Amino acid sequence: MTPALWALPAVLLFVALPAAGADPPPAPALSPVSVNSLVQVVFALLLVLAAIGSFAWLLRRMSPGYSAAGGLKVVGGVMVGPRERLVVVEVGDTWLLLGVASGGVSLVHSMARPPQAPRPAAGQPAQFSRLLQKVMRQRGREG
Repeated sequence: MTPALWALPAVLLFVALPAAGADPPPAPALSPVSVNSLVQVVFALLLVLAAIGSFAWLLRRMSPGYSAAGGLKVVGGVMVGPRERLVVVEVGDTWLLLGVASGGVSLVHSMARPPQAPRPAAGQPAQFSRLLQKVMRQRGREG
């Protein structure tokens, strides 16, 4: 082997080993976290979580009775399972009872809009349970 190749391990050993008796480099100083800054971070986190929760509650509270494009209006709905729901949708003068599940949407029943059913004001949710009970009582008398 050439002398340069013999010197290479010696150079690597010299660079890799620290000087004898030398102190190791000091560890970087970590700034201590003060209680005040920790309280500020926790408070800001709680504030953001409260804002998200109140927005979700408000959105859920205002969702019944919304109007969509094409003349569709959700009259009401009820949860019948953890992922299943019955929804009454008004299309013109027809009410559609739809079963909504994770697998899709299916038509359960369709009927003409009851004449005594009040038209909900914009922004005011319809009382789905009362309307459904009233329609079911009328259907029971007719049939």
